[in-house]
Amino acid sequence: MRVNKLKTAFAEQRPVINGWLAIPSSYSAEIAGHQGYDAVTVDLQHGMIDFASALSMLQALSATPAVPVVRVADDTPAQIMRLLDAGAYGIICPMISTPEQAQRFVSACRYPPLGTRSFGPARGLLYGGADYPQHANREILTLAMIETRQGLANIDAILDTDGLDGVFIGPNDLSLTLTGAASAESAHPDMSSAIERVVSKCREKHKIAGIFCTSGAAAAQRIAQGFHFVTPANDVMQLGRASREAIAIARGNDIPTTGASGY
Repeated sequence: MRVNKLKTAFAEQRPVINGWLAIPSSYSAEIAGHQGYDAVTVDLQHGMIDFASALSMLQALSATPAVPVVRVADDTPAQIMRLLDAGAYGIICPMISTPEQAQRFVSACRYPPLGTRSFGPARGLLYGGADYPQHANREILTLAMIETRQGLANIDAILDTDGLDGVFIGPNDLSLTLTGAASAESAHPDMSSAIERVVSKCREKHKIAGIFCTSGAAAAQRIAQGFHFVTPANDVMQLGRASREAIAIARGNDIPTTGASGY
């Protein structure tokens, strides 16, 4: 089976730079996959992407060096299993607030006896190799999103879930629940404390700490802080930012700094 380079990078303590796609386009996915990202995530939660689009995007990513990852809409096992069968090599699952939810998520990603994943790997065989069924439990990456007060309070128990590789902070939702405002780069003391708590617990338990960022500079700061898996904005943010900068330069204006905050 094809080795999951993201797990190798974590074992070697190398940061993972992750692209993020909200626009349903196999062409965009192919372009992103060739830009140097370690992984590219197809977003089925807040992006405009359905299963058919996700399938074509995963196919496009298969021809690039980037590891294909999917953020599912929720922890519904059937959805998780279908996207793994479609060739996702990692799953990011939103709104994990309890160890029971974390266990349900991981179980859907693992074949028996380690989980409840139904057999039918389809594209998994094409991307992973003929021996995919024998090694998928080891290679598929599982990241649970921490986005709520409850998830933060249960971080120890969530990280103790057998088979969970780590957590991924959804900073806008976490900021919204902690401070009343959705801000991916919030400097509010409660938010700063929460982020440090997650990083510290991941370090203690040797699990991956991931987070969504609004820029490359913000991602670099998070890596310095101890994060292993960072996303320097998504395709929507990058397209908007590049367009605003090009227009401002063409008109001889100052480059604007406002724009979508991401998710």
